[in-house]
Amino acid sequence: MLLEMAAESLGDRVAVSSPDRGALSYAELLGRSRAAACLLAELGAERLVTVDLNSEAVPVGLFGAAMAAVPYVPLNYRLADSQLVAVLMRVAPAVAVVDPSRASRVGGGVPGLDLVTRDDLLGARVGAAPPEATDPDAIAVLLFTSGTTGEPKAAVLRHRHLTAYVLESVEFLGADPGEAALVSVPPYHVASIAAVLTSVWSGRRIVYLSQFDPAAWVQTARAEEVTHAMVVPTMLGRILDVLERDEGLPALRHLSYGGGRMPAAVVERAMTLLPHVGLVNAYGLTETSSTVAVLTAEDHREAFASREPAARARLGSVGKPLPSLELEIRDADGRPVATGVRGEIWVRGEQVSGEYLGRERALNDEGWFPTNDGGRLDDAGYLYVDGRLDDVIVRGGENISPGEIEDVLLEHPSVAEAAVVGVPDDEWGEAVAAAVVLVDDGRATEAELQDWVHVHLRSSRRPAQIQIRTELPYNETGKLLRRELRAELSTS
Repeated sequence: MLLEMAAESLGDRVAVSSPDRGALSYAELLGRSRAAACLLAELGAERLVTVDLNSEAVPVGLFGAAMAAVPYVPLNYRLADSQLVAVLMRVAPAVAVVDPSRASRVGGGVPGLDLVTRDDLLGARVGAAPPEATDPDAIAVLLFTSGTTGEPKAAVLRHRHLTAYVLESVEFLGADPGEAALVSVPPYHVASIAAVLTSVWSGRRIVYLSQFDPAAWVQTARAEEVTHAMVVPTMLGRILDVLERDEGLPALRHLSYGGGRMPAAVVERAMTLLPHVGLVNAYGLTETSSTVAVLTAEDHREAFASREPAARARLGSVGKPLPSLELEIRDADGRPVATGVRGEIWVRGEQVSGEYLGRERALNDEGWFPTNDGGRLDDAGYLYVDGRLDDVIVRGGENISPGEIEDVLLEHPSVAEAAVVGVPDDEWGEAVAAAVVLVDDGRATEAELQDWVHVHLRSSRRPAQIQIRTELPYNETGKLLRRELRAELSTS
């Protein structure tokens, strides 16, 4: 429905392009999606799986699967062979779009898996008509979690969840003819799905970068006159490094970021280097069909210009919840807490799925979804996210938020990145441990940083150890791999 309505109004406008593969108009995107649906129907597909890089095959596959009434399942092509096969076994029988360079990794080891190439999907021809209508409650997309804390779960997003998110957050055909959105997040991330749907509904051209590289990102943004883009925290820092020694991005007007904690220093650096760009912090989850709360460009500018500490601190928030959602902070017993008190973030709304394949839905009887993220709301309704509740450090019976200590470490002038975890301790159960990356030419010792935390927070927050490193472990979507870091610090 989203694509058909856009194509009916903007048939000749370019819908998607990439630096190396040309462009598709809205009419052509609709035609290729219908042809892909026919191919899936002919092959008897029960799911469309992709193990591939970013390209125009992403929207063709997403809409084609919807037209064929089968779920779209983009998988992480960076998984180890054994992990990839294990996930494929869980989603078969299916048709899998696999890049030829990766076909040998899948081979014939997965029963019920029909392999096709990207060119097969894009070159399909319209045959027997696919089903005319899709049940709004049918599964649209299956997205596997990163699996950094255990076996990946398959989050279920139904058509009604995704459509509710788009209709509530985007104006139909609201984009100017010259607007273009650069998509460099991996295709198996919920932000990639949201980028397709919101761009198509608004009439904005999608520009794909097959894989993220900061220099290529800047070059593509400049060459394609990109006006909108979304990045994760690790991407933004590397992009700013390129821009500091390169030309600017005069066409860029809107840059959103999310997917992990963004140090305030990086945000302030971006606002200084790109004063004409509206920065937006978008907080969301796979299970909520993407964005839950937004710190708007105006919020950024007001906080950046303010000398009042409380207002300035809002650069570290994720803004206010979307009007279409309800959001509460609750205690461990599921009861709402007072303003300013930390607890678990709960959300409710039409876009919230809270469902996993083969598992009981996580929604309670009233439709509320416990996110497992910790946070608090301030007096003005701004949301501050501490991180996953699983990451809370329990020291001598006291709950300690890693984010609280990370924020203090990042205030030190020599610290560029910081990560805090709990490690086993015979006396306290868990002890606070940290790893930091220093700024260029930054100088700080472990003792100096420990004292810095002690001065700014209670003594129980003082890390028992702080490692100074050249880099921290992140996955490809910018999430800190705390389990990996915890294991490393536990043995040091």
